[in-house]
Amino acid sequence: MSEPGPESIPTSADPRSKRPTKRRAVTAQSEQATQIETLFRDPTKEIRLPGVSKQRTSASMPAPPEIVANVQGSSAGAGSGEFHVYKASRRREYERLRLMQSEVDKEKEDLDWEAKREEARRKDEEKTEKNRKRRGKRNAKKSGSLKKEGEKMGGDQKVKTVVGGDGDGDGDGDNGGDVGGNGVEGSEMPGVIIHDE
Repeated sequence: MSEPGPESIPTSADPRSKRPTKRRAVTAQSEQATQIETLFRDPTKEIRLPGVSKQRTSASMPAPPEIVANVQGSSAGAGSGEFHVYKASRRREYERLRLMQSEVDKEKEDLDWEAKREEARRKDEEKTEKNRKRRGKRNAKKSGSLKKEGEKMGGDQKVKTVVGGDGDGDGDGDNGGDVGGNGVEGSEMPGVIIHDE
């Protein structure tokens, strides 16, 4: 073992050294702080970001060779060099087949999704139409019952419909007992019905 002396102290830890001590990124925060400090040292320097990688498709891969010379398996009479050539060509072909299958699966999923969306839209429209018809029947029934009430009264009784007013039934409210002051007597507008006797 060597004696402790100036030679055994690392240069960066030596107090006589002018070299800055090495700082190691201990946490993710300190690592990111170091990267940001490096970027801000020279603000004029251009930052090159990697481009968006394109998704690999079967069309983007090279086509399989049309003529394959020396067709042989990984072991049948092949030398040690041919094994790696065989493995590489088999890997390329399997990758191409896998990409083709994934494209077919994606197209099928897209068609299924479109069919589900169309079915949901159709059901929503049917429900909306059903509710629209129900509202129409209800409104027709209401307006029909108002007409029948007016017809039943007949004779010497008057039906006075007051829209607005101050609620005491005499029609002397802020707007003269009707909307727009156009005298709403005997009409079939929905509102408060007052029977004069």
